[in-house]
Amino acid sequence: MALRINDTVPDFTAETSQGTISFHEWIGDSWAILFSHPKDFTPVCTTEFGIVAQLADEWAKRNTKVMGVSVDGVQDHAGWINDIQAVGGSDVGFPIVADEALEVSKAYDMLPAEAYLPDGRTPADTATVRSVYIIGPDKQLKLTMTYPMTVGRNFAEIMRALDALQATVKHGIATPANWEHGQDVIIPVAVSDEDAKAKFGSFEKKLPYLRTTSDPG
Repeated sequence: MALRINDTVPDFTAETSQGTISFHEWIGDSWAILFSHPKDFTPVCTTEFGIVAQLADEWAKRNTKVMGVSVDGVQDHAGWINDIQAVGGSDVGFPIVADEALEVSKAYDMLPAEAYLPDGRTPADTATVRSVYIIGPDKQLKLTMTYPMTVGRNFAEIMRALDALQATVKHGIATPANWEHGQDVIIPVAVSDEDAKAKFGSFEKKLPYLRTTSDPG
């Protein structure tokens, strides 16, 4: 079944590099990012995990937990973490799901129900397990991105999108293209001019349906 924005994400209990974790319980009242990988000991994914580890303080500032998913076992994860820390220069402080049975990958619509891991498999056998899911404290999917195996993910953009999502939830606004903290935001069309003035003070009406105001954050 397809997983769409605003759906409640599937709950699961899985073995991870940090022990057994129940996903919804682990999220708690935080935001969460689940990011998946087709195989341990692969070059692009190793660099990505290193960046995520380096950003630990930034995730914490945003009340956001991160969890990796890879379709290998806990023992493989333990060896791979050593490589990640050597390349990235930071401790891997987040859990990595051991999705050997492909249960998480299938539940999150990355692989078809009939998918399996063949003997001697390569990353190509699970190529679409290259997704990012941003999940709110309400356990609903807020954003998803899927990348090919050859293109490293831009975690600066994932962080920017997380900032925008949190701002829209907190302040009842929308954000324009390329928005970053401190830049003007958009007042939703559903808010009348009168209500917009009461809530945000002054604003600029660039078009009848495009009104901007200072970042309330």
